[in-house]
Amino acid sequence: MDRRKWFDCPECHAEQESHPLLQRFEMIFACKKCKKCFRKDASEFEEADEYCPHCDNHFVLDAVTPKPAISVEGADVRVDSRMIKDERVKAKDGDKITIFDPDREADKLG
Repeated sequence: MDRRKWFDCPECHAEQESHPLLQRFEMIFACKKCKKCFRKDASEFEEADEYCPHCDNHFVLDAVTPKPAISVEGADVRVDSRMIKDERVKAKDGDKITIFDPDREADKLG
């Protein structure tokens, strides 16, 4: 059993390992900012213990479960605004195409 593996949470350990996680009150943390390791007693864990003792980095983050959503991903609109329709520009009569219209090239074969 290789003891040099680090996991961010118990769920990550369960996904990658076949053995159960050992239950201990002493936990070893590695600060992602200063890269130093330190031990904390989880049975006496207080709000002040959420900070790295070496660099005072707040290393305890609230767990967030991602929610499924459908969205349009694009660049920052302040940099590249091609995905935003400009309402000030009047469309020509033949230019009114929606996403529900068939593609003009779809009828061509070959």
